[in-house]
Amino acid sequence: MKDVFKKFRFRKIILAIADMFMVAVSSLITNFMLNGLHFYKVTILPKEMFISISISMLCCVGCLIITGAYSKLWRYFKSTDYLSCIYGIILGISAAYFIVTIANVKVPWQYAVIHGCFSMLFICLFRLVFKHTFIEISDTESSSSPYKRTMIIGAGRAGATIIREIFGIRQLPDVKNTPYEPVCIVDDNAKKIGTTVEGIEVVGTTGEIQKFVTEKNIEQIIFAIPSCKEEERQRILDICSKTTIPVKVIPFISDIVFNDENNLVINQIHDIKVEDLLGREPIRFDNDDIKSFICGKVCLVTGGGGSIGSELVRQIAKYEPKKVIIVDIYENNAYEIQQELVMEYGDKLDLITLIASVRDYFRMNQIFEKYKPDLVFHAAAHKHVPLMEVSPMEAIKNNVIGTFNVATIAQFHKVGKFVMISTDKAVNPTNAMGASKRCCEMIMQYLSQQQDNSTEFVTTRFGNVLGSNGSVIPLFKKQIEDGKPVTVTHPDIIRYFMTIPEAVSLVLEAASFAKGGEVFVLDMGKPVRIVALAENLIRMYGKKPYEDVKIVFTGLRPGEKIKEELLMDEEGLKKTSNKLIFIGSQINIEPDRFIENLEELKEAAEKNNEAVAINALHKMVPTFTTPEEFNSKTVITSSDYKDYDSSEGENKEKQETAVTV
Repeated sequence: MKDVFKKFRFRKIILAIADMFMVAVSSLITNFMLNGLHFYKVTILPKEMFISISISMLCCVGCLIITGAYSKLWRYFKSTDYLSCIYGIILGISAAYFIVTIANVKVPWQYAVIHGCFSMLFICLFRLVFKHTFIEISDTESSSSPYKRTMIIGAGRAGATIIREIFGIRQLPDVKNTPYEPVCIVDDNAKKIGTTVEGIEVVGTTGEIQKFVTEKNIEQIIFAIPSCKEEERQRILDICSKTTIPVKVIPFISDIVFNDENNLVINQIHDIKVEDLLGREPIRFDNDDIKSFICGKVCLVTGGGGSIGSELVRQIAKYEPKKVIIVDIYENNAYEIQQELVMEYGDKLDLITLIASVRDYFRMNQIFEKYKPDLVFHAAAHKHVPLMEVSPMEAIKNNVIGTFNVATIAQFHKVGKFVMISTDKAVNPTNAMGASKRCCEMIMQYLSQQQDNSTEFVTTRFGNVLGSNGSVIPLFKKQIEDGKPVTVTHPDIIRYFMTIPEAVSLVLEAASFAKGGEVFVLDMGKPVRIVALAENLIRMYGKKPYEDVKIVFTGLRPGEKIKEELLMDEEGLKKTSNKLIFIGSQINIEPDRFIENLEELKEAAEKNNEAVAINALHKMVPTFTTPEEFNSKTVITSSDYKDYDSSEGENKEKQETAVTV
């Protein structure tokens, strides 16, 4: 009986019958008030009363259908939805009064008004009571069921496989039940609509996802089109994110076919990740080139415990290096990556973990003398813009002086390649951190121009890294999980994004074919508005932006740009074998002047003379400007970025309006 009761069509019939009954009861009560209590001296004959009640019931139900009173699921009936009932009754009683008047049935207008008021009251009260009764029955039923009502996106092979496995696993006594109850399928192939896949109906297209989620009380979605093109994948996931229910995805076909550990597709379903909303295809790299570059070599990674450095160590370890040396000043991070690699590789990986600072020239020289690395990946750096604006001397000491120390020591010990990790904030910098990283790039180019140089110095430059220490995603996640408002500095701020594995793969591939002096730049597609990223992340938690989770705009932070860049004006671009990696042209550095400015900067930083050091930084980096000056010249239009179709909140993007800060 409960299963029948929960069917939407059956509930509609019950509701329509109940509405007609209440219209009839309201008519009798009205007649009693006007005649029995002598409020109005008029007698309505039984025959006329029957005709009036019959016409009122039909007109009211018809008008309630027109106003959409039966199109709402009771569980989700809101206070504003009761207006559809009120409008329907007003129209229905008015139409009935008009019809009986034409039919020469004597019914006073006072009767029609009071009849309408009672009908509205009873019908709205019935819905309120029935809603709570339905929720109680439904929740009692669902609480005892281990399955969640699931929508499958994709009626192809993957979707069919998932459904077969869901039902098949339930028959196995030794396998834990899956939490899925396939209810419906959506697919953009119009020929499949109305058909069934493994007994589950294809009900509509992906454009109707939100509609069917509501109609069929869907509790979770499985995205089962692993071979879908990235643009289409992005569009569908954007729609899914607006339903505020959990979305799970099946990995790419290649990941399924070549994964020996999981012989069931259902075991490889995972929650949607933020990187699924990047708006571009994941970067693919040639692992054979990287393996031949790494295999059998001693690799040293500075900042090896950080988010980028630790991923570098992980990926390097896969390619059979002779030795991996982790150098980091923060012992906790260094210990964590050390234990992770020991657990995974054991004695197969020759791993050395050292606590040391790149600022300490003699300690770093000692390390190079002892271990004689073939390849150096320099990831150690202070990179947090607002913190470095408060402590610019630390950015100079760690980033500039530290890089110069490690690079010159590598040159002295004839290291094969030295790869420095840079940032898009080094381009036309507006803060001390960005300017210090631009100095690091200049150090790479200065050293690469030295004669009789046996070390190849390489720079890799990319934008913000999703999930890295100091990035916005971990902050947003913590704010949402703690029930706090999500803080965004500016409604129009935009940034380039990539994943940590992409960033590290860029570093390794660039290093594999670098000749020295290049600045490698990744084509990261269009940047993303941070507020749009925040809105979609909130939806991924099953909440509504601006309603369940507030978004607060706090204003640009010290030294912050409204728009980042990846290439300087004077740099040209050259293609590489990877269509998404480009090389910025090398800029000639005047050696004597550069060293003179560097010495001035170093001396001021060591004395903590901030005014002199910042002045020296401006001398070394002519493009170093203030954020106010840069942002005042920056104009952003909708063509500048990849955005999501967001209809939430008051700060919706002005698609055609240029913004000047």
